[in-house]
Amino acid sequence: MTSQQPETLKAAQKIIQLEAQALQKLADHLDNSFCDAAQMIFNCTGAVVVSGVGKAGIVGQKISATLASTGTPSHFLHPSEAIHGDLGRLRDQDIVIVLSHSGTSEEIVRLIELLKRLGIPMIALTGGNDSPLAQYSNVTVSLGQLEEVCPLGLAPSTSTTCMLALGDALALTVMQMRNFQAEDYARFHPGGALGRKLVTVEQASLFTHDQNLPTASDAGTIQQALDEAEAKTKLRHGCILLIDSQGKLTGLLTDGDLRRAVRQKGSNILNTPVADLMTKNPTVVKPDTLASEAMDIFHKRRIDEIPVVNNQNKPVGIIDVQDVLALKVIQ
Repeated sequence: MTSQQPETLKAAQKIIQLEAQALQKLADHLDNSFCDAAQMIFNCTGAVVVSGVGKAGIVGQKISATLASTGTPSHFLHPSEAIHGDLGRLRDQDIVIVLSHSGTSEEIVRLIELLKRLGIPMIALTGGNDSPLAQYSNVTVSLGQLEEVCPLGLAPSTSTTCMLALGDALALTVMQMRNFQAEDYARFHPGGALGRKLVTVEQASLFTHDQNLPTASDAGTIQQALDEAEAKTKLRHGCILLIDSQGKLTGLLTDGDLRRAVRQKGSNILNTPVADLMTKNPTVVKPDTLASEAMDIFHKRRIDEIPVVNNQNKPVGIIDVQDVLALKVIQ
């Protein structure tokens, strides 16, 4: 460790501590204007358009992305591009969130004039209540008095940290208001690691509801079960789903069960009642079971297929271990 390292570490810790203090101050500073902004976003029937310039614009892009991924349609509009055709992105049902610590930037003031002319409602995330941005917005959520932790007091640092936290608070509060669930999150994140962990059995497997499945009556012989399942589907499966007279799953007959039975009793096994050979009350999953949970079952029980049943215990599909492996739900 060089002689400069302790001082460097101390400086970094001080910056983080000061920003943390600013965040706590912001939390204490919030008032009903935050609630009004959240309700405005929740009630929006169009898109929530986020705008800002410079570092605030970069933060705005992240806030817009968070809104979009948590159930609120959103996109970013750059103030400078707005006057060169991008105002065409706006619709009457939209609202705009404008980020600017000072609220007086030339680009922001120009954007405010355009938005007011179009009658687009605005939410301001800004430092105070006396700037043009604050005065012309429908709702102003104030960051309060902030001092940048930049040694020169110039580079946006504390202000952008607080803007980001405030944007997260708005997006995630509205997310809760929408009762946005893990399944919804997975729909918007199908390719990411987080999304893959939230994919359900129904989303992971290739089956569709009411598709012909290899089902057979549990009251017949093994030969009858084979013929019945073969007539219902041409898809290759490693098992037959055995059902009672009401269509409820009662057992499972696997290729492995058949092979072991034939080795023991020969071809005469085909006239044996299927109920004598089937695995009764097999392990099942529901369509809304997480694919990661199904993978745990595959691993623990060393099986390749699991019946998928509805709330009445009637088969609606089969999930194969390869379906889950293809999603890479385990790392």
